[in-house]
Amino acid sequence: MSQFQQTVRIEGMSCASCVRRVEKALATVPGVAHAAVNLATETARVDSDAPVAFAALQQAIGKAGYAASELAAPAADSAPRIPEGLAVILSAALSLPLVVPMVAEWFGVHLMMPAWLQWLLATPVQFVFGARFYRAGWKALKARAGNMDLLVALGTSAAYGLSVYLALAPSQGMAHLYFEASAVVLTLVLLGKWLEARAKRQTASAIRALQDLRPVTARVRREGEPDADLPIDQVQVGDIVVVRAGERVAVDGEVVDGASHVDESLITGESLPVAKHVGDRVTGGAINGEGLLLVRTSATGAETMLSRIIRLVEDAQSAKAPVQKLVDNVAAVFVPVVLVIAALTLAGWWLASGDVEQAVINAVVVMVIACPCALGLATPAAIMAGTGVAARHGILIKDAEALEMARQVDTVVFDKTGTLTQGKPVLAQLLPHGVPAARALQLAAAIQRGSEHSLARAVLDAEAAAGVAAAGASVPLAASAVTTLAGRGLAATVDGLQLLLGSGRLMAERGVALAPLQQCASELEASGHTISWLADAGSMQSLGLLAFADQPKQHARAAVERLHARGIATVMLTGDNQGSAQAVAQALGIGSVEANLLPADKTTVIARLKAEGKRVAMVGDGINDAPALAAAHVGIAMATGTDVAMNAAGITLMRGEPLLVADAIDISHRTFSKIRQNLFWAFIYNVAGIPLAALGMLNPLLAGAAMAFSSVSVISNALLLRRWQPSKE
Repeated sequence: MSQFQQTVRIEGMSCASCVRRVEKALATVPGVAHAAVNLATETARVDSDAPVAFAALQQAIGKAGYAASELAAPAADSAPRIPEGLAVILSAALSLPLVVPMVAEWFGVHLMMPAWLQWLLATPVQFVFGARFYRAGWKALKARAGNMDLLVALGTSAAYGLSVYLALAPSQGMAHLYFEASAVVLTLVLLGKWLEARAKRQTASAIRALQDLRPVTARVRREGEPDADLPIDQVQVGDIVVVRAGERVAVDGEVVDGASHVDESLITGESLPVAKHVGDRVTGGAINGEGLLLVRTSATGAETMLSRIIRLVEDAQSAKAPVQKLVDNVAAVFVPVVLVIAALTLAGWWLASGDVEQAVINAVVVMVIACPCALGLATPAAIMAGTGVAARHGILIKDAEALEMARQVDTVVFDKTGTLTQGKPVLAQLLPHGVPAARALQLAAAIQRGSEHSLARAVLDAEAAAGVAAAGASVPLAASAVTTLAGRGLAATVDGLQLLLGSGRLMAERGVALAPLQQCASELEASGHTISWLADAGSMQSLGLLAFADQPKQHARAAVERLHARGIATVMLTGDNQGSAQAVAQALGIGSVEANLLPADKTTVIARLKAEGKRVAMVGDGINDAPALAAAHVGIAMATGTDVAMNAAGITLMRGEPLLVADAIDISHRTFSKIRQNLFWAFIYNVAGIPLAALGMLNPLLAGAAMAFSSVSVISNALLLRRWQPSKE
């Protein structure tokens, strides 16, 4: 991935051909490694290995015939323009009288409007309301390329020009004019673009909803000063922020005083308010309930969880899916091919019938119906809608590639602790050997002090519950020379003793005698407990075993069953012992288990499954899961875990809810179903319409209506994804 990224707003694009041309222009800028243009968002994401000046990008886009501006800046007003809605209304008002005689003809009523009046009505539509097509078409011509605007401008100009010629040419009677064709086609295209713009704004509603959560001020309490409302950019890490009942939490932080319920639904998708007490973390953008909270700030601005979520969604919506390559290849030659077909239609009809009027009109119909608007919108509109609705329900999809790959998954690999289980183990039993139980607990707690591992917290909680006095000491023991043995445990010196605390694998590697407690350990493992051993590294004797219990998450079994119902196999990987792992797997209905694994071993298992032809998704939450998340076809991280895991994953679940795994796969399937439908309709409009137009079986009005509403239908179909809901268990 390139080190630097810029997002540029682009004005004037109308179809897939425009996208292709802007990307080619940006690729010529020195330093640009890759550029991806999104027609639905009207933006370009530019990747580079070194900073590239915006002016250079702007110049390249300008040469291609489009206007560029920085995303943070307000859109530039290059010239006063009539609002799109008003332009449609005025254009329709001028075009309607031109259509009345044609409609009356269907009922046997013959009406004929004077040629000068038809010209008077059609001319403002052609050159005032249709000026945008001439401007964009001329820019495309100067760039030696073609786009939708060029086809519309050429087609309607041909119909208008033919009508002017027939009106001025001497004839025996009143010639049939085609002013209504040019005027109505332009009106329908303008209507389609207006409806398209409105629909595109709806596809971006998820981003706007998240951006609206950003508070602009925070009430800050600083020592020796009264509470003050400060702009959010003046709040510093460590500041105490006061969050009153009903207010939005302004920063990420930790509750240091107070208790309340917080509504995090728009961030995590959790429908019910979550109880918050001292020590709990809160996320900026959430809404405080009934209580007053004092929050110590841990992140502000771009570093907050909300800002990171917005960036992820924006990246996903601006990225291109691999399937888009097909569209890009078609768009590269589409407009030139259409112009050739229109020229052949004109020549063929003229030579075959000698009727120049009919030849021109059929060529016009070819150019009008072939406009590739829908083709350019088919994929990005669906991706925007799919990633947007997923984000609203707590599923963050990092890029379009992860979204596309998720639908192909046939094997889901789960980490155990914190993913399928609560991740909050408790010390269920402590069996000492050669030392009092209180002494063994005190030694184990000393080694674990300072560790963030879930088993360490369980030991420290047990020590706190038992009380230091029970061990006969006034203060807790301290450990020195603490060494982490990856995937195995810890080594440390405590109270003059060289100690080991960790798995049976570690004890076997060091030659520690476990026989006195081995039978008890086997029985506890078989009942689903996780075992850690405490040993004296000097005498190579065990000092006791610690048995931990960690309950499966509430919906873990239902999540596994949903995956099986979709025909997806499940595998559980864990560094835990075989007995404990097997007990959890059996309780949850997981098909395959591999235990006693180191972090590197998990990656090896993922590689083996991929070598067997499996499409693998890895679900995890810890630092030790990051290599496996990166190695899988799709990494799915729990946001309740570590930042390292989230950064390595393509999909992040904002709640530690296993059911969301099946939901992520489901929204991927549905999104790409919409993409296939959209591409089918976009292609069918042209594949069916162009031959019919060339054969003279369509009239300009019908062609204009079909072209105008093709893009609207594609976006409307994509917007149906907004009705998607995750499963309710």
